[in-house]
Amino acid sequence: MIPYLDTSLVGFLSVTVFLGCGASWLMGQAVAATWRPLWQLVLYAAMLGLADRFMNYGLFQGELLSASGYLLDTALILIAALVAYRITRARIMVRQYPWLYARSGPFGWREIGEAPGDSDSES
Repeated sequence: MIPYLDTSLVGFLSVTVFLGCGASWLMGQAVAATWRPLWQLVLYAAMLGLADRFMNYGLFQGELLSASGYLLDTALILIAALVAYRITRARIMVRQYPWLYARSGPFGWREIGEAPGDSDSES
């Protein structure tokens, strides 16, 4: 058992990192692709964190009602979902509106006539 994880390292890596973050990556892409607001992503990540806690409990005898384990798992899941959301939203904005926006790094876009350092209108 690892402190603050309430499960083994193998359980943490396989369930939380591989399954949980993988599912949250797909969740972030789906929320961005359907133009849903960011607050829904936070709600879905909280629910996925509950499922992750249950899988840690069921598969690796982790503690089911562990607040620290839930917070850590959900934080990692939310980070993966937010990164996927932002990358997907930037890709969609540039692909759907090529006459208005150009890519500005992996997470953003800028208006075509705008200098790369002037990104006030970036969403």
